[in-house]
Amino acid sequence: MQTGRASRTALGVANRRAVHQLLDRPPVLNDPIAVRILGPQFEIDHERQKHPAARAFRAFMAARSRYVEDNLATAVESGVTQYVVLGAGLDTFAYRNPFPQLRVFEVDFPATQEWKRGLLQAANIPEPANLTYVPLDFEHRTLNEGLTEAGLNAKLPAFFGWLGVVPYLTLPAFRSTIDLVAAMPAGSGISFDYALSAEDLSPARQKQREALAARVATVGEPFKLFFRSEQLENELRSAGFQRIEQLDTQDVNQRYFANRADGLALPEEGLGKLAAAWV
Repeated sequence: MQTGRASRTALGVANRRAVHQLLDRPPVLNDPIAVRILGPQFEIDHERQKHPAARAFRAFMAARSRYVEDNLATAVESGVTQYVVLGAGLDTFAYRNPFPQLRVFEVDFPATQEWKRGLLQAANIPEPANLTYVPLDFEHRTLNEGLTEAGLNAKLPAFFGWLGVVPYLTLPAFRSTIDLVAAMPAGSGISFDYALSAEDLSPARQKQREALAARVATVGEPFKLFFRSEQLENELRSAGFQRIEQLDTQDVNQRYFANRADGLALPEEGLGKLAAAWV
């Protein structure tokens, strides 16, 4: 995204999470803050939301957040007390955090954080005491510098959530982030989504992604980075992660969308993959 401008794609993601709360039963991600944070301007175009593509995108947005939060819960059970949300956008976990011992760090561009905090204030959603905002302009500070200044304890394990970010990065930026996490103490981990390389997509899916890429590029947030599953595995292994999981469409549907009366699920070819890696 462009420095000094709040993320437009973050708003799109937040809208899909909010629609999921209202239209899909039962919700895969239970998020009582999702609608509130968007305020009175939030509206649902019911006809548009019936379209298979709209259903697929909101299913993916809900599933990836649920996946990260499930992995976070496992980390907390193991004693992790620090959670870093990278590229937080309008993520709402910190405002419905069920773990009083868990300190949350939200990392994002300053303009996006300023916009988000304005929405929170307008919606009367309090900022919890165990939340720390980390406004980070990557042109002037590294992630490590930002987290250190914010008070992240590098001697204790931490879990990182990283949703909707990887496709917008360069490969060096991706590697610097996973290297930082892999250098954390044992028990640390990260969970994220990523986009598949073009050679793993059908011609029809390639055209769909090209159309989406054109739209996000117009708001200054172009896609840059794609992986084959084996490539991602190698990147994570090279960084030093000991345990790695990747979920494809079939895995996600089995885990989160089985036996639903409303038929909500990811399309067969999918919209990306989910990954988790542990130190």
